Amino acid sequence: MLIGISPVLSPDLLNALYRMGHGDEIVLADAHFPGETFNNNVLRADGLKISTLLEGIMPLFILDQYVDNPIAMMAAVPGDELDPTVEAGYLQTIRSSWPDTKAAERVERFAFYERARSAYAVIMTGETAKYGNIILKKGVTPC
Repeated sequence: MLIGISPVLSPDLLNALYRMGHGDEIVLADAHFPGETFNNNVLRADGLKISTLLEGIMPLFILDQYVDNPIAMMAAVPGDELDPTVEAGYLQTIRSSWPDTKAAERVERFAFYERARSAYAVIMTGETAKYGNIILKKGVTPC
């Protein structure tokens, strides 16, 4: 273990976060997400909730300041409804490190899958919240 780094962050996840460049995206996927279908760089964080991972990631990870929406979540398919507490919980955690973060952009299901295809990595979690997936776009780390 390391001082100042959350123990929920595996060595593989830390490596991915470090190797990502500005503009790269990482998907924190719920337990139902077809990660292996859409990306060859899938890391496992089974049993962990996305909010728990965000608590560990956000102090280490700057969001892209040059785009309108550095975070994205899947939009509900017609006939479904979103649980607003899911995004609110994620934003609360993100804003503890980055207070000015805007609400998430909502992305249509298949467009979200396409973004997952081009993401740097997909992190499969134990999250069970419906529409609990989130994409983070990495920014330029200040000197």
